[in-house]
Amino acid sequence: MTPACATSIQNAKRAALEVLLHNAKGPFDGLPRTAGWGYPEPYTRDLLISALGILASGNQELLVSLKRVMATLVRHQSPRGHIPSLVHDPDDRGASDTTPLFLLVLGILRRVTGEATYLERPAGKALRWMDYQTTDDRVLVAQQPTSDWRDEHWVLGHGLFVNTLVHGYLKGLGFEERAREHQEAVNGPDNGVDRSHPVSGLVVRGRPTYAMWSYKVLRDERCDLLGNSLAILTGLASPTRASRMVTWIEAECEAMRSRGELALELPPCFFPFVLPTEVDWHPRYELYNLPGHYHNGGVWPFVCGFYVAALVAAGRQRLAEEKLLALTDLVRPARKAQVAYGFNEWFRAQDGLPSGQDWQTWSASMYLYAAACVKQGKALYF
Repeated sequence: MTPACATSIQNAKRAALEVLLHNAKGPFDGLPRTAGWGYPEPYTRDLLISALGILASGNQELLVSLKRVMATLVRHQSPRGHIPSLVHDPDDRGASDTTPLFLLVLGILRRVTGEATYLERPAGKALRWMDYQTTDDRVLVAQQPTSDWRDEHWVLGHGLFVNTLVHGYLKGLGFEERAREHQEAVNGPDNGVDRSHPVSGLVVRGRPTYAMWSYKVLRDERCDLLGNSLAILTGLASPTRASRMVTWIEAECEAMRSRGELALELPPCFFPFVLPTEVDWHPRYELYNLPGHYHNGGVWPFVCGFYVAALVAAGRQRLAEEKLLALTDLVRPARKAQVAYGFNEWFRAQDGLPSGQDWQTWSASMYLYAAACVKQGKALYF
């Protein structure tokens, strides 16, 4: 990496830290805000995902803020163990990813801090909640549509993203045997689907990436970049599959660029896009989820941060450096704010225009995490 590139990354890291410190206290009980201006609320999933960059930064003020988030979530945990969608609001429930994210971050915090019994009782309640999220009383957890981070996109039944979180917390909390069973359910013969069915788990025939979701005979085999990146990071995907996944993703993105569907050097969060002529299209997509936009294939910096880390984990260090430099360029543009680094929420795939909120907490945090993984040559905390 050239000195100029290294300087560019260092400048972006300083700017990311400025965003996180600015957002560390918001108007709701002094909890962190999700974005510098547009989202004052403390969204649970955003702040828990941001734990990775906070820990990578080593900033003690941010670590104290993260632990305050965890303590508040525990106070607002439902009697049955569910973690709310908003940190400060115990009545805002229904998210499929907040409880597994809580357990994943809890496992990471225990390892980093050495506090082996940190939040032990709430962890037990959360684990019990997750035990009951299997619709067939087997291994893979299931969810309702629009209940994970994709609030405008349908994920039905056994979603890849949520199940990678489950695999991550099972390993992180020391449940190795259950983690192996879960890995087999995703990759192997029996997840409650009839054995005569041509595929099982979330495996896609003839392709290394996993399906976005699967339930009975229904499947969406498009590529969920976040889910597949986490499959690499958590070890759900074997090293051989991980390497093939990266090669396939890069080839598909190059083909999208040649067709004018992708203007950026980083992958969309989801592809191929759902088109209005397809059975997976829903009427609301016309307003909120157009092809190449938002959850239907927008380019999200926080997701790209996970992808860069996954490249490191897959042994593709040089490609990870290239994509980190592309991410460094991507976090500059702002949609409204007059700032040197926008750390915008998401970008349109076809023209690369920033289209979300500026100074998004998880955009800044995952940049710090990706940069730390590239610098150290390993995927931290997994």
